[in-house]
Amino acid sequence: MRPEERAVLDRVDGDWLLETLGGLVAVPSWQGRERPAQEYVAEVLDGLGMKLDVWEIDEAELSRHPEYASEIVREDPLGVVGCWEEEGGDLGPALVLNGHVDVVPPGDEGRWTTPPFEMALREDPSRPSERARRRVYGRGVLDMKGPLVAGLAGVKAVLDSGPPLRGSLCFHSVVGEEDGGLGTLAAVLRGHVGDGAIVLEPTGLEVAAAQAGALNFRLTVPGRAAHGALRHEGVSALEKFMLLYEDLVDFEAERNAAADDPRLAAYPVPYPICIGTVQGGEWASSVPESVRAEGRFGVAVHEDVRAARAALEARVAARCGRDEYLRRNPARVEWWGGQFAPCETAADARIVSVARSAARDLGVGGGEVVGVPYGSDLRHLVNTGRTPGVLFGPGDIGEAHCGNESIAVQDLIDGARAVALVVLRYLSPSSSP
Repeated sequence: MRPEERAVLDRVDGDWLLETLGGLVAVPSWQGRERPAQEYVAEVLDGLGMKLDVWEIDEAELSRHPEYASEIVREDPLGVVGCWEEEGGDLGPALVLNGHVDVVPPGDEGRWTTPPFEMALREDPSRPSERARRRVYGRGVLDMKGPLVAGLAGVKAVLDSGPPLRGSLCFHSVVGEEDGGLGTLAAVLRGHVGDGAIVLEPTGLEVAAAQAGALNFRLTVPGRAAHGALRHEGVSALEKFMLLYEDLVDFEAERNAAADDPRLAAYPVPYPICIGTVQGGEWASSVPESVRAEGRFGVAVHEDVRAARAALEARVAARCGRDEYLRRNPARVEWWGGQFAPCETAADARIVSVARSAARDLGVGGGEVVGVPYGSDLRHLVNTGRTPGVLFGPGDIGEAHCGNESIAVQDLIDGARAVALVVLRYLSPSSSP
């Protein structure tokens, strides 16, 4: 590592990072109510001296795009991008950093040790290493307000140091990632793309150049109602659903037995089929005449989304065909909400090598290029924006979407340092576009 790089890394301000993150966590941003959080990030970007592009996202217009997906009705989605450009407008390399402000609901707040929207700093003596014990808690500190603010802290260290850079840097702060990614799609269609991108999802600072797809689906299973005392005269939609569910478990096993992408070898089931909600019946003593189940269908990295949908539909139809009642009254498959296509970036892409070199020199991450079994906004940058990119951020995704969400303070600082080093190396005057 060069002395000038070390000098920039020494400018990473952990106190500023935690103060900024605490302010962002204090702004609830779930179920489509993300605007105040976006306004907060816009103020931070403005304070860093970046040129702001803040716009009202026209969701009606955006919904006409084939990659649009959303599960939540938003009245006033806001796009926020902060940009730095080399003076003189030289056509140098263009780097994009991307993070989302929306979070999942907090769940039962009584299960939280501290209020979810008041960031708390405390020790966890149960953690195996000293560096992991000092942690911050709150909804979004891991997924992904913490990584987003770590990215901002990394950019701040670079801009405060004033090293020679060429090209441009854009920082996307986006809404709607958790339910389909409309914020990143809007930014990409507005022209905020580059020749390299980092989406700051928590990967433990491993460089993830491939992501699986995840498609929301709804399964509606019919039955025939009857009095519970004469249940044999009815047809239980719940029992028919269980036939289909058991077959989906087998289908998942078959699809994953054929999985051979070494980048996802760490996951025993890289392409899961998960039923998340089941609703059925209207009265305790009645045979349920309908069951509605919703879930997500994992898509392989190289699998076409249309082919994946057709495969699930065919599997459900085949199982219905082997049951006398369902043969005459088949279940219905619908696709709704989040439709996360898979994507990948070539291992020899410059953004991959720069991120790997930063992780290696900082002693973080695992060193190898990996893949992840979940969907993210990376697909919009790669597939629609034609911007090679990786997932690369601090924290363990296995601790997301739960009560007492937390991340180690040292992980956040490491994330800020990693982003700073990527920016320095990607926009170095000696770099190629």
